[in-house]
Amino acid sequence: MAIEVIGDRVFQLETANTCYQIQADRHNIVSHLWYGPKTGGQVMDYLQDYPDVGFAGSIADAGNDRTYSLDTRLQEYPCTGTGDYRISAAALDDSRGLDLRYEGYEILEGRPALEGLPHIRADHPGLQTLVLHLADRVTQVTCDLFYVVDEEHDAIIRSARFENQSDTPVRLDRAASLALDVHHGEPVDLITFTGRHNKERQHTRRRLEQGVVSAASTRGTSSHQQNPALILTGPDTTETSGWALGAMLVYSGSFQAQAELDQLGQVRLVMGINPEGFSWKLAPQESFQTPEAVLIRSDAGLETLSLRFHQLIRDRLIPPRFRNRPRPVLINTWEAAYFNFDRKTILDIASQAADMDIDLLVLDDGWFGSRNSDNAGLGDWEVNEEKLEGSLQSLIEKVNAAGLDFGIWIEPEMVNEDSDLYRAHPDWVLKAPGRGPVRGRNQLVLDMTNPQVVDHLFQVFSGLLADNHITYVKWDMNRSLADRHSDHLPEDRQPEVHHRYMLGVYGLLNRLTDAFPDVLFEGCSGGGGRFDAGMMYYTPQIWCSDDTDPHERTFIQYGTSFFYPPDTMGSHVSASPNHQTGRRTTLETRAAAAMPGTFGYELDPGTLDNLEREEIRSLNRLYRELQPLIFHGRYYRLTRPEQGLALWEIADEDRILVQGLVYDTEPNALRRRIRLRGLDPEAVYEDRDQGRYTGQSLMTGGLLLPATSGSDAPVMVVLHRVKDAPADQPD
Repeated sequence: MAIEVIGDRVFQLETANTCYQIQADRHNIVSHLWYGPKTGGQVMDYLQDYPDVGFAGSIADAGNDRTYSLDTRLQEYPCTGTGDYRISAAALDDSRGLDLRYEGYEILEGRPALEGLPHIRADHPGLQTLVLHLADRVTQVTCDLFYVVDEEHDAIIRSARFENQSDTPVRLDRAASLALDVHHGEPVDLITFTGRHNKERQHTRRRLEQGVVSAASTRGTSSHQQNPALILTGPDTTETSGWALGAMLVYSGSFQAQAELDQLGQVRLVMGINPEGFSWKLAPQESFQTPEAVLIRSDAGLETLSLRFHQLIRDRLIPPRFRNRPRPVLINTWEAAYFNFDRKTILDIASQAADMDIDLLVLDDGWFGSRNSDNAGLGDWEVNEEKLEGSLQSLIEKVNAAGLDFGIWIEPEMVNEDSDLYRAHPDWVLKAPGRGPVRGRNQLVLDMTNPQVVDHLFQVFSGLLADNHITYVKWDMNRSLADRHSDHLPEDRQPEVHHRYMLGVYGLLNRLTDAFPDVLFEGCSGGGGRFDAGMMYYTPQIWCSDDTDPHERTFIQYGTSFFYPPDTMGSHVSASPNHQTGRRTTLETRAAAAMPGTFGYELDPGTLDNLEREEIRSLNRLYRELQPLIFHGRYYRLTRPEQGLALWEIADEDRILVQGLVYDTEPNALRRRIRLRGLDPEAVYEDRDQGRYTGQSLMTGGLLLPATSGSDAPVMVVLHRVKDAPADQPD
């Protein structure tokens, strides 16, 4: 069994490679005992040996035992007001604090439903759930801690559910999805993924020192600036050795992840909804469910940690109907035409795209209302038939006749003040009373806490999809939330706005994806501003960044790869010089950076010559051949970008793709040698240009990379496994 009770109220959760132990101790505090390699059935409570630490208060139940303090002990879900002065997982707006004690447990086959929130799916067997029942008998608030154990994927999925069982309302000021106390007795590093628009998910590693480090967003989205996923790891951990513990929040709104190194050298991790500006009113008998967070541990380095997260996302998070479905090679009209297009422009792009063996044309912003710039028309989703010189469906039929499927860009959550929708419903936006609105990109945010707004958007977009043969939707969101006030909610519910906003977005996504299951939805928020596991529940791919410069993309995709597999990354070949950086690169370079993703084009095909068109045809054939490998293979980071080259490997049982960029070619230098990983040491692999090799030789001696020339030089080597063939012997 994945979950069993051992020892004295000790709960043991085992996955394929790890063991997690919890104990309800003598004072009914839910203590954390162990998260690491399997222990052979040993209860790990013997490690909890604490001195009397000065200024560490003891709970009343401990009497004169000054060695028992919640300020020093490892706990599963620490609360405020208990004498624990470290960061907490839960708090009430109540002078009495919150003291949750163990009252019982359940072990469930499968997992309970999580209504209204994205979650790790249970659509094939293999999950068990431990539910720990906790209660504070003074405030009469209860809390159920959920531990969903996915043995196959080495994952433990955490969440909490609060209920007010008193006769008066209470206010929940903090409700984390997980808390985890880690005692390693050695220094600990923290890896986070930071950045900004056009520079998302930059890998950042630092040594924890006594105090608190936070990765957080208050923007109403998971944000370009921080990603809701982080790693705790040993100081000597590499890609292939050492321990690493990853935590990923399945949520797309304002979040907070804090890591604290305490006075005894222990580390506490707390992750969940950002408590800044958050407070949730619980009326009598009302409940509140937190989002989920996924924990995975590796004792074989960062690479193994990433592989486990990749497989979990592929198997249990993205919509099941897209797990094995090939994705189209697309061309997006944005960088080709921006707002300046008519029917002829679109049909010319379609004709040229079809000639280059592209599958899908995506009509980006500007097809609706008075939308000829980003200053007006957003929210008026009626087709601009004057601009398109006819109906949208008639345009789609022309595009289909050219041999392409048709996709469209939408931004449901936003509105311009210069729009019919805003003029009719000025109360449908988030704005502070008595103040002018905070604008972003000259647009306001629709109030997704209001069911009328969500219903209106569902009617608009379900009509659009029902009336037109659209196979792909790019769902964009181009600003952060600032105003935290909804005219729909009473004053005592205003601190709930940001979370209720996300519940409204999830509700709309759920209704549309259920109503149109064959439409491929791609997430986007100015590129990667909402690149998170919450959105992946509805959108199997997300536009990775608005920066399509291949050099910059290697850094962005490197950081992204620690949690998210390449098949979730929207990655395209764009124009040269690049529209974001002005850098000039070859088509081969741009394709090398874009290929470990969903692949497509962001350029004007009318600017290409015949040689470039033929090269694109060849690249598309190669990508379709490699897509099953890219979408289902094992992804290995072979280098770090700061080493002067970005190389990765994707391997399955039959093929190996080695790919990337060499940033600068050195003169009079030996060819670079790179060791591959994850191969069958006894197998023989063939590269048409270089010969045959054993898997063992490629992992120990390495592969000689092709000679390169210039800056951002592309590397692409494909090796095939050879059946019953000896490797070439050295001369």
